[in-house]
Amino acid sequence: MKLKTLTLSLESDKPIMEDAAKLRGFFATKFNEYSLLHQHNVDKFIYSYPLVQYKMIDKTPMVIGINEGVEVLKEIYDKYDEIRLGDNTYEIMEKGIAIKNHGYGLSDKIHAYDFLTPWFALNQENYMRFYRSGNRGERDELLRKTLTGNILSMSKSLGYQVPDRIKCAADVRIRKARSKDTNIMAFIGSFHVNFLIPDYLGIGKSVSRGFGTVKRCSL
Repeated sequence: MKLKTLTLSLESDKPIMEDAAKLRGFFATKFNEYSLLHQHNVDKFIYSYPLVQYKMIDKTPMVIGINEGVEVLKEIYDKYDEIRLGDNTYEIMEKGIAIKNHGYGLSDKIHAYDFLTPWFALNQENYMRFYRSGNRGERDELLRKTLTGNILSMSKSLGYQVPDRIKCAADVRIRKARSKDTNIMAFIGSFHVNFLIPDYLGIGKSVSRGFGTVKRCSL
């Protein structure tokens, strides 16, 4: 399967200190008429894989559009010259745009990926299972199943039916993070999987707010 992506990177007049959630808030508020920018439709949350995702990679703001999200970003990318994040306003000096077609789906090869941003992996139920388990093997298996489930859920939303078994393993460590002003358990590190995932897509929970951003690396 092929996925089309548009990567929009923004260069400002001063270092940006805010997070991806604030970046999402700017676009969602300024361009509220585009439901893909904020995952809401008539005040109801859209429970599907976000086709527009917001990232802060090395303090560089990035917005990723996928398939239909590409067309939305094409329409709005030149309609602002500054972004307001929290109490700070940043002048945008340069906008970088890259549009690509990527392979996506099950592969006959094993690929390695790094998490560029923390992976928000566990729902409340699995968090308690992970927290109560003192067994490294049990924790690793829970994370492996979670990673598999993340990829299956993403694929379903993108219209891709996974034809065979996903084989994966995660090599991660706990990283405390915050989501919606709440402390959460997230993970950083890497994973291996027989699956092609385009760079800068997110997996797991809260990917529209920058969590779980992946990039392929060498084995």
